[in-house]
Amino acid sequence: MGGPVSTREFLLPDLGEGLTEAEIIAWHVAVGEHVAVDQVVCEVETAKASVEVPCPYAGEVVELYGAVGDVVDVGKPLISVASVAAVVAAPEEPADRARLDAEAKNGKTKQSSGNVLVGYGTVESGGVRRRRVVSGFGGHAAVPPRVHVAPVVVADAAAVERKGGRIPVVSPLVRRLAREGGLDLASVQGSGPEGLIMRRDVEAALAAPAAAPVSSSTGIAERERLPLRGLRKTVADKLSRSRREIPDATTWVDVDATGLMELRATLNRDASVPKISLLAVLARICVAGLARYPELNATVDVERQEIVRYADVNLGFAAQTDRGLVVPVVRGAHRMSTEELSAEFERLTAGARAGSLPVSELTGSTFTLNNYGVYGVDGSTPILNHPEAAMLGVGRIVKKPWVVGDELAVRQVTQLSFTFDHRVCDGGVAGGFLRYVADLVEEPTRLLRGL
Repeated sequence: MGGPVSTREFLLPDLGEGLTEAEIIAWHVAVGEHVAVDQVVCEVETAKASVEVPCPYAGEVVELYGAVGDVVDVGKPLISVASVAAVVAAPEEPADRARLDAEAKNGKTKQSSGNVLVGYGTVESGGVRRRRVVSGFGGHAAVPPRVHVAPVVVADAAAVERKGGRIPVVSPLVRRLAREGGLDLASVQGSGPEGLIMRRDVEAALAAPAAAPVSSSTGIAERERLPLRGLRKTVADKLSRSRREIPDATTWVDVDATGLMELRATLNRDASVPKISLLAVLARICVAGLARYPELNATVDVERQEIVRYADVNLGFAAQTDRGLVVPVVRGAHRMSTEELSAEFERLTAGARAGSLPVSELTGSTFTLNNYGVYGVDGSTPILNHPEAAMLGVGRIVKKPWVVGDELAVRQVTQLSFTFDHRVCDGGVAGGFLRYVADLVEEPTRLLRGL
């Protein structure tokens, strides 16, 4: 026979890399459904990737704290689950009964799963919040005589934070109505005791006519305001830091890429083997350039006032996805053949677009290759991918008139741009690297000398 019903609240765990929030992009359960231990209940999007979140508790879903599109802070409630606890007979001695009550109060009743996320052991919290009777599995749980019942851990029904104070609201129903209606409770004046927000207050606010379009302080009508969060916020923070900290400079050159395109066509002549991507050939050229100019495969340690030169080339490359621009990383690119580079680019690009790459494959690059030619543009002056010291950009390859010898010919031409941290080198090193890369693009067979 089942015991009393208890509700456990599962908090959003630390998903790694010090991330502080995540956006809910899909729920896989609904209120009233039964979940098993370690069942995936939702999918969230962090600043780095999409993550499936398993719940460490089994039981019936009581509440989902947030709709699709909502942002949840790490350590805040994500889902609450009601389960029937085992009935534990109370001891005969009052002292024993008091001991068990004290243990329950201190959170010594535990339930754990085998699925532990970063910084979050799936052990029931010892904190005891307000008790409430939870209806589950067909009715209210009755507490038989002389039975010890573990405290019920429920969603905090206290007021939620308001900017500069607290929003007086205690009813989960009121919070749910406001959330589903897209209503900010901070804007609602409660009509209950001591300003308590009641259901009628939320319903009245939702029934009120929509406000006129908001205008900015300049008097210009605003179409909409979009929250800066998730990947967009991470990119904004990183690029802002890069521009603040790194004194970057950019140099560029037009290059006859006809020889490069002919080499790629030759490599792909055999239809029985995987195709070699243009990005892979360019990456191989980048690696050769960094071998000759190792001072560019570096970063600046600001705190210790040191230039750090890396032994390994972890090549980042820009990949556009539905979530925005991300930079997957080819680790140990200097140890790979052109064929291996091509396969790794294909794997990482597919993972980036699917949102399935772990954080470890989106961080740790030492140099970035940016092929903005796929957007149909010729040149760019990009912001460095902090904390890297250099980035090579490649524009579109198009047919243009070009002087070959003393004759005018139609050639396939591209523009290479090179952005570098002026703290790690001067213009001579940057210009030397770019010229060396440009020469290899024009005559890629020269790579054979280094094999």
